[in-house]
Amino acid sequence: MQTLELLAPAKNLDCGIAAVDHGADAIYIGASHHGARAAAGNSIEDIRSLCNYSHRFGVSVHATVNTIVYDQEVDEALKLVDQLADAGVDALLIQDMGLLSLITDDSPLAMKLRQKRIALHASTQCDTRSAEKVKWLSGLGFDRVVLARELSVEEISAIHDSAPNVEFEAFVHGALCVSYSGVCYASQYCFKRSANRGECAQFCRMTFDLIDADNRVVEHNRHLLSLKDMCQIDSLQTLADAGVCAFKIEGRLKDAAYVKNVVSAYSQQLDAIIKKYPERYQRASAGRVDYFFTPDLNKTFNRGYTTYFLHGRQPDIFNFDTPKALGEFVGKVKEIRRDSFNVAGTATFNNGDGLCFITTDHRLEGFRVNRVENNRLYPFKMPANLRPGLALYRNNDVAFEKALHEKTAERRIDVNISFGLAQDGFYMRMRTLQTAFPCEATSNVVFSHQPAKRPQKENIQKQLTRLGDTPYRCMEFKIEGNADNCFVPNSLLSELRRDCVERFDRQWNVAYQASRHSKANNEPTPTYYWQPEYKSFPYLYNIANAEARAFYERNGLSHPAPAFECDNQAAASHPLIMQCRHCIRYALGYCTKRGGQRPTWREPLTLRLGDGRRFKLEFKCNECQMNIYAE
Repeated sequence: MQTLELLAPAKNLDCGIAAVDHGADAIYIGASHHGARAAAGNSIEDIRSLCNYSHRFGVSVHATVNTIVYDQEVDEALKLVDQLADAGVDALLIQDMGLLSLITDDSPLAMKLRQKRIALHASTQCDTRSAEKVKWLSGLGFDRVVLARELSVEEISAIHDSAPNVEFEAFVHGALCVSYSGVCYASQYCFKRSANRGECAQFCRMTFDLIDADNRVVEHNRHLLSLKDMCQIDSLQTLADAGVCAFKIEGRLKDAAYVKNVVSAYSQQLDAIIKKYPERYQRASAGRVDYFFTPDLNKTFNRGYTTYFLHGRQPDIFNFDTPKALGEFVGKVKEIRRDSFNVAGTATFNNGDGLCFITTDHRLEGFRVNRVENNRLYPFKMPANLRPGLALYRNNDVAFEKALHEKTAERRIDVNISFGLAQDGFYMRMRTLQTAFPCEATSNVVFSHQPAKRPQKENIQKQLTRLGDTPYRCMEFKIEGNADNCFVPNSLLSELRRDCVERFDRQWNVAYQASRHSKANNEPTPTYYWQPEYKSFPYLYNIANAEARAFYERNGLSHPAPAFECDNQAAASHPLIMQCRHCIRYALGYCTKRGGQRPTWREPLTLRLGDGRRFKLEFKCNECQMNIYAE
């Protein structure tokens, strides 16, 4: 039976609870430091509260400790890991190999992590694109590897075939980094803000001119590195068949409304797959969710959607016009008057909706709807560049946002309850129904068997199934041995119920802890030059502390170089600052290898920022990759 895990982001405790309530099987969250989103930190106490809440449903909590760590921060990072272990987290996401070596040695902290069965996950920042890298990481002690977003189904399947005992986690939804994660230094080079330290300045969302070798402008003021957002909701079974066990939603800077909508959509899709193939798949957590709204991914923040490279290279992965959210397409502008216009389409609108369009000169323009009369819209201010025939998008749906701020879901664990006669009184038994964590508890109460004057079944059922604020919901109730013919005071039934639920809670915790495990790892393999660039630019190993340096020396890397962030010389020598599978030549229709026309320019091509800084493009067609160098 293959277990499927929906992994949701948590900006904070409220977002984490929302993710659990709406069907997530696991949550990933950052602490106050050393998470790859510096703006999404949380206290240890909030993480402890999230663990306590999540574990009631068998939902695991993964803590992100996936930045590179400087020498002076090593002790602080180890203290954080220790605190996270005490808080109850189930897994740690790691990038820094120095930190990894310190928590997998024979130290008391390492033994504590093993004793608590805390899994270690290789962050997407580890730049994992090959089976060799996966097997190497597994041999180092990682239980799970987060794969590079750029991989195709065929590549994932081939990696799984080579390393079938390693858990694979893949991103399925949200914003895309144009560079392979972990090997992007553009923010650090341009703004002294390291993406490997959670401080990305979103260089890839900026506007550039594209200049050819003759200094001719090929494209002017376009978002040439800005990708659409990923959406793999229709490919979950394909990914599962390829060997992916965890489906990750990006968004640790997103609010609770985003989490509710996206988690609900993906959770319902996974449930549909499991309903179709109940003998093949099961969810990684427990509980059934009742939804009080209809999720719609088009109504949540997005830059337009793409399947990226999952099904091979596609022509629709980017949006050169804007890096901002377009939202859902709602029709085309029809008739324009002085203060209003109408829309050709079937969408309905509300006062306060936010709409936008792309102008004829490739700029995004937005406005707010002040009043709606039938299908005629009266903007707060008429947009100057609105024209008949322009495609119109809604990036703020007032009615949908209002629905998301109300009660949208309720999650409960289905149990059956039995009540019967014991030798010296009565018993109550609770048992889970079809869950990944089989659990049972029985409680007894002493009371004489006195004949009742009237049937007791209805009252007994009412009292024992009143589960209130617990996470349980009684789906089956049974009275055994004619116990309903006996009189039982309500106070006794309440005491019996409370004791049985408490026992069940304890047994549930035992069952959950038993489900946690660490896999046996493969034998470590020698360090590889994972891609050719690693040999030419050794800062790609991201070695930021002495422990990391010693780690790589033990693993066969001679003369390990410091991380880009730690090497003042690296920035002075036309460094490689991005590796991308996105290719501007292909995007503009000039990849002759894939049927495009012959370029009208002379290479090399250069990207030029508005402030004049230039970045050379290298098209490595043998790797189907585009490298970006600072000039």
